[in-house]
Amino acid sequence: MDGHIITLLTAFFLAFSDVFNLGLLKKLHTGAIKNFAWIGIPIFLYSLQPLIFYFGLGHTSMTVLNLLWDVMSDVLVTASGLFYFKEKLTMRKYIGVLFSFIAIILLSGNDGN
Repeated sequence: MDGHIITLLTAFFLAFSDVFNLGLLKKLHTGAIKNFAWIGIPIFLYSLQPLIFYFGLGHTSMTVLNLLWDVMSDVLVTASGLFYFKEKLTMRKYIGVLFSFIAIILLSGNDGN
């Protein structure tokens, strides 16, 4: 499989784990989930992120993988907040989300390195 595809999949998997973990934490915080023992799931999943990141380093630089993960996580967590949790953003913040998409496109391209 192409290294760029593996990089994108690794970053997406890390970002998706952030969406899941942060969504679960939001539900715990708001009382939608009452049993605090559920906090063990995000703790466990976050403990796996260094191993997944380590695997991704075999296909790209630390800089690119971390930026892709961060930006994808920001976009996906924002989408979760907007569409699932019905949170609101200002127009200025929507423009910031648009720039995040642009960053993903620029960072995931093959520039010969």
